[in-house]
Amino acid sequence: MPPRRRLSPDERRAQLLAVGARLFARHPYEEVLMEDVAEAAGVSRALLYRHFAGKQELFAAVYRQATDRLLEQVPLDRPGDMLAQLTAGLDVHLDYFTAHRNTVLAANRVLAGDPVVQTIIDGELDVLRSRFLGIVPLADDSARPAAAAVLKSWLVFVRVLCLDWLTEETCTRAQLRDACVGALLGALGPFLRPDNT
Repeated sequence: MPPRRRLSPDERRAQLLAVGARLFARHPYEEVLMEDVAEAAGVSRALLYRHFAGKQELFAAVYRQATDRLLEQVPLDRPGDMLAQLTAGLDVHLDYFTAHRNTVLAANRVLAGDPVVQTIIDGELDVLRSRFLGIVPLADDSARPAAAAVLKSWLVFVRVLCLDWLTEETCTRAQLRDACVGALLGALGPFLRPDNT
C-alpha cells in the first residue's frame, strides 16, 4: 500500500469541511460529535481541533461554504426575466434544503441564537434581496424602497415556510415553491410596471 499523501493545511481544511458537511446533512446537529468527524476524516481529534475550535465553529464554516455555493447557483442577473429566475432560484434552495434537511434545521433552529450562523443567514438574505431588486420590473425608482421592504419580509416568510415544511411536509415541493412565488408576485404587484402585473 502506498504511503498516504500529506495534505496541505488548505487541503486538510477542505477535507474536514466535506466530512463535516456530510455528517451534518445525515444526522441531527446534536448527534454529530467532533470525534465522529475526526474518525470519518481519518485524522486525530487534535488535528481536527487545530482547524476548528469546536463543533459550532466547524458547523458555521460548513454552513458558510454551503451558502456561498447556493448564491453562486442562484440565477438572478437578467432584468426582465423575474418569474423564471425566481422559480429557478427557489428550486436551487429547495434542492439543497431537501438534501441537507438536518443542516438547514440546525442553522435556523438549533443554532438560531449563534451570532456567527445568524450573520451568515442575514448576509445571504441581504445578497438575495439586492439581486432580486436588480431584476424586479418596478413601475419607477420611487417604488424601490417599498419593494426592498417587501423583498426583505418575503425572504423571511419563505425561510419560515420552508423550515415548517422540512419539519412536516404539509404540501408537495411544487406547491411550496408555487406558494412562495405567488406570495411575492402578490406582494410586489402594486410596485410593478403595469405590463408585469
